[in-house]
Amino acid sequence: MQKKVSLNLLPSEATKPDIIRGYIAKTLVINDTSVTGYNIVKQSIDARSKQPLINLTLNVFIDEPYTSFEINSAVFQDVAKAKNKVLIIGAGPAGLFAALKLIENGVKPIILERGKDVRARRRDLALLNKEGLINEESNYCFGEGGAGTYSDGKLYTRSNKRGSIQRILNLFVQFGAEEKILYQSHPHIGTNKLPHIITAMRKQILDSGGEFLFEKKLIDFKIDGNQIHSAITADGDAFKAEHIILATGHSARDIFLLLHHKNIHIESKPFALGVRIEHPQTIIDSIQYHCTHRGEYLPPASYSLIQQVNGRGVFSFCMCPGGIIAPASTNKEELVVNGWSPSKRNNPYANSGIVVQVEQKDLLNYKDYHQPLKIIPPSLQAMYFQQSVERKAYTAGGGNFVAPAQRMVDFSNGKISADLPACSYLPGIASASLKSVLPPFIHKSLQQAFKDFGKKMRGYFTNEAVIVATESRTSSPVRIPRNEKALNHPQLENLYLCGEGAGYAGGIVSAAMDGERVAGAIIQKINSAVQHK
Repeated sequence: MQKKVSLNLLPSEATKPDIIRGYIAKTLVINDTSVTGYNIVKQSIDARSKQPLINLTLNVFIDEPYTSFEINSAVFQDVAKAKNKVLIIGAGPAGLFAALKLIENGVKPIILERGKDVRARRRDLALLNKEGLINEESNYCFGEGGAGTYSDGKLYTRSNKRGSIQRILNLFVQFGAEEKILYQSHPHIGTNKLPHIITAMRKQILDSGGEFLFEKKLIDFKIDGNQIHSAITADGDAFKAEHIILATGHSARDIFLLLHHKNIHIESKPFALGVRIEHPQTIIDSIQYHCTHRGEYLPPASYSLIQQVNGRGVFSFCMCPGGIIAPASTNKEELVVNGWSPSKRNNPYANSGIVVQVEQKDLLNYKDYHQPLKIIPPSLQAMYFQQSVERKAYTAGGGNFVAPAQRMVDFSNGKISADLPACSYLPGIASASLKSVLPPFIHKSLQQAFKDFGKKMRGYFTNEAVIVATESRTSSPVRIPRNEKALNHPQLENLYLCGEGAGYAGGIVSAAMDGERVAGAIIQKINSAVQHK
């Protein structure tokens, strides 16, 4: 017999199988010996009271042989000689999971990635962090695995409309992630482990007969009527395929410009922009866990904040407990910061983006774009707005990707900080007025929001925290429209759009699901064509 059991345990108890077994027996009013084993179905932390508890939902085996949980592994076909081929541009989560879905269904993917593989990419990141030298094709945003590879590896999403979240998590486990991501309320892989998983996915694609080509930057499309005839890369190669998936990520501005110049319809999209704030992790732990020291059984605490300031949303984004702030720029003289955590989340700082909603009306009132076009197309206004703030941040920091920064209370009171606390951002931080960097409506909204957040989390509003500019790549500033069911572009029958870059996802899992969804639409079209022959 099997039964579901819910337990609320002390953190020190939740890691000990014998204690858990005892609580199961007590809850079910049976002997300990009747409990032959259990699998964790769900795990979360309840820190609302002074004593944090671990909530466990268990599938318990009673008086029958115990069997461990088994994932449903995907089965991949040999597509080396497959008749049907799909060209995938971009090797982020959307592109990778689209490729795997195609292989499962006997279709050959050919992946073009502008950047390098994860191993070579790591060297470029080291140069950026240590010497302020950026490779505009290989950085935190561009390269194998996309922006997510070196950006924490959070696997939670609120969206389940695009597909099965559980299937995506199962695939991650199949390629090397720990099984705990299947039951944790906020699953997280860690930047140190994601590259190995991405490498395993690439190996599967190649072993199955797919193609995976690096340093292949898309620069042009050859169009014949309502079809793309071929995709042209920077080295002069031309790639043909009956179906093309564009999965280039939220930072591929050159792709947006290419589509615009080819008169392929794109749209400006609301997004969010702000700063990244870093506290000592001990402060966040003491606030969330109501204790001086969290001990060995609780993970570093996280938080989620949202506040309306004069009718405008201000909220936390990509919160990284035990993490670092990293330079996520993709261009020279433009400064972007993001955050990530290793799997153990054992760094001494907690950081989070705190961002402000940017609407179309804000763009109409903001003219300082710093770009060569005399007239900015409406579809690109949000992109140029984003870029202009990043350029101001670079200038304010003094160059070499040193970031402008202020202590939190000083920022909210309009005071330049006389000195700055220690910070995890490796290129370094410099004291500056962020009022000169951020548009007025963002600066004022953040000033008030930090004070309001301090009322929600006592101890959060402190000068021990440092604010670093600028967090600007929260999502794509452009949406590439697609037909609702076929998921192709209204103008181009064989161009399919997916992931964050097209404006249809907001994180690793949602991008992966969207990639699978687009692959599914192509598979359906291929199968339909076969049936009509």
